[in-house]
Amino acid sequence: MTKPIIGIAANQHYLSNQDFFNQPFTYSPQGFVNGIHQAGGLPLLLPIGSPELAADYIEKIDKLLLPGGQDVSPCLYDQEPRPKLGVTSIERDSFETALIKEAIKQGKPIFAVCRGMQLLNVTLGGTLYQDLSEYEKWQVKHDMYPTPPAFALHTISVKGDSSLAPLLGEKTQVNSYHHQAVNQLAESLVPIAWSEDQVIEAVESREANTRILGVQWHPELTHETDPKEQDLFDFFVQEFE
Repeated sequence: MTKPIIGIAANQHYLSNQDFFNQPFTYSPQGFVNGIHQAGGLPLLLPIGSPELAADYIEKIDKLLLPGGQDVSPCLYDQEPRPKLGVTSIERDSFETALIKEAIKQGKPIFAVCRGMQLLNVTLGGTLYQDLSEYEKWQVKHDMYPTPPAFALHTISVKGDSSLAPLLGEKTQVNSYHHQAVNQLAESLVPIAWSEDQVIEAVESREANTRILGVQWHPELTHETDPKEQDLFDFFVQEFE
């Protein structure tokens, strides 16, 4: 049986090491690679490049995975940067925005994680809290540092008729590493999970012919210790059509 090819939008980092002449390198967290392998897929890294390349990249893959990383540039949702905005990469934002639009155009399923879910929301017309301090109902710790990532941090409630409920149940615990969050949700998305303080923790497409799933937590960090998080990868790779 042919293995599904899962395109992972890669990040870029600079090594401050003279042995590598301070050159940038393209990478993805190993947990995504391992989770896709375990689910029976073939991960393929999509390096940051010109948005004009997006159509060609999406044509080569079966599904698109958007990982976490930098803050989303607020210029993409017409806001000025606020004092607590973290590191951004407009080059990455622009490329991944093009990947999202092209995946939807070509009918390729999308699985978005943390920053990936936030960028997805912005690309489709939503906005973000640049920092959770802007959210009046903020009560739950959403950045679990220094707790190790293999452990869950807080509870989420899952919508019973969503694609997540059969995998996670209607209440579960997840890890959490974010300081930005969905503010106004894009009209084409529907929320399907929330933390106790009502931060949106997962979304899916409102349109039946568009397959999108986004989660605010990091299953790639816990899939080896928590079977339900590997179930997310299995579902995305094998069933999400």
